[in-house]
Amino acid sequence: MQTVAPVLAEEYRGEILDLVHHGYVCVVDKDNRVVASVGDPKQVVFYRSASKPLQALPVIARGLDQQYGLTEEETVIFAGSHLGEDFHIAALRSIFAKTGMNPEDLIMKPTVPGSREANEERIRRSLPPHKLYHNCSGKHTGAMLLQKALGPEHIRDYWKMESAAQQEILRTVAVLSQYPREQVGLGVDGCGVPVFAVPMKNIAVAFKNLACPDCIEDETLQMAAKTFVPRIHRYPHMMRGTGYLCSLINHDPNLVAKGGANGVYGIGMKKEGLGISLKLADGTENLWPLLIGEIFRQLGYENRQTHAMLERLHGGTLYNDNDSPVGQCRPVFTLA
Repeated sequence: MQTVAPVLAEEYRGEILDLVHHGYVCVVDKDNRVVASVGDPKQVVFYRSASKPLQALPVIARGLDQQYGLTEEETVIFAGSHLGEDFHIAALRSIFAKTGMNPEDLIMKPTVPGSREANEERIRRSLPPHKLYHNCSGKHTGAMLLQKALGPEHIRDYWKMESAAQQEILRTVAVLSQYPREQVGLGVDGCGVPVFAVPMKNIAVAFKNLACPDCIEDETLQMAAKTFVPRIHRYPHMMRGTGYLCSLINHDPNLVAKGGANGVYGIGMKKEGLGISLKLADGTENLWPLLIGEIFRQLGYENRQTHAMLERLHGGTLYNDNDSPVGQCRPVFTLA
């Protein structure tokens, strides 16, 4: 059930209010208590790609990375929404070569890189669209590898909800979210695989658990998170790409973070023992840096480099196509 979302931000063009952005914020502590929120923490939303760090854990938990000799850097792309830069595609090709899998078994249609620069380079090289360029191909590759290990269905069935791979992923999402498996909402994501929905509180719980893996109740997944999350910090460029939020924010060793389509974002804070979920009801994503910066300000988080990065990505000033300032976007929420 959709509740009325409070206003998170207002956009002014000149002095006139032009746009209003509604949404939700939830912050939980190590004991899963809601310590601050905007809107209803029980509001159910889809994780979308924010679940990718969770979905990567079964591959690590089953030791498939070691079995096939995958590098740490290669495994991080299982959790990423990559933009098809050369290092992304090289990692994917290496994984397929080492595992003996076929990228043609990926469910999505061939596409082009999400990075403009990478796509221009593809055009210069006269390379055709390819399934590996899809921003979710890392997640799909991890699920294929899981399906290869679990069977007995054909590896090409990795995307089906009833497949062994997706059932294992569903269990992992439920465990990390600390939410009953049978109550996790199901849908189909833009890339063709299942997508999972839980309350805002439980997305925050999941990211708190990634940041504080001792809180994970399943010991095997706990060890997988302890192994995998530090890799994200060592190779954050695999989470998104050059100059983008999901890569830049994971340079901060105190944070583990990932966004998803249509405005959802999750952040875990290690030293503070906090988990944060953010959802813009209109699906806006370009406001993430501005709103995350405001959340950090209100929580008293003082990493200067992280704040400066967020400010560079969106400092509140609106620009037109000529790079002229034309207005302001202002956070208007108070965590309570």
